[in-house]
Amino acid sequence: MATTQTDSGRSNQKKRTRTAIVEAARALIGTGAEVTMPAIARAALVSEATAYRYFPDLPSLISEALAGVWPAPADALRPVADSRDPVERTAFACEFLLRGTLARQGAVRAMIAATITRPDAPTARPGIRFGLIDHALAPLQDTLGATNPDAFAQLKRDLAVTVSAEALFCLTDLCGLDPDSAVTSAVRTATTLTEAAVRAATQE
Repeated sequence: MATTQTDSGRSNQKKRTRTAIVEAARALIGTGAEVTMPAIARAALVSEATAYRYFPDLPSLISEALAGVWPAPADALRPVADSRDPVERTAFACEFLLRGTLARQGAVRAMIAATITRPDAPTARPGIRFGLIDHALAPLQDTLGATNPDAFAQLKRDLAVTVSAEALFCLTDLCGLDPDSAVTSAVRTATTLTEAAVRAATQE
């Protein structure tokens, strides 16, 4: 009985430690600041070695901390749910993603860095943009998607480049735009691409 109680106590302590690490990561992510394993460990009041015992790398911890933070695409696009205009919906989806990226940019940058340095690592970045793009383009599914599936697929690929954290950071870090101007620029590009596809669909 004593052994069982001891094992149970250890199990509960491990759960509390893991929860503390995830909650510390989530809180740090919410600040938009740089996200590192040492910073998370300090906030969780554990050693860095302890944090690594629970999570093999920073991306896996960030992924768990972000779980449930981003809303489902339908919830994210609820303000434009009644619109059948794919251009309006795409503009909203693009701004939603990029504003959310800015709010959590420390974590997003860490995930991008991990993807670049370890492209074959099993931990994958959340594919938030793809769900938003699919939902935004739903009105085109039965038109362009049906008459010219290749063009529809190409539009989705084009938007995946534009409706992205990579595009945002290119505009801020390399082009020198302030965050608001960068978001505006990306939204303009996304809507231009979608408008061109809509025109093509009506000419089919």
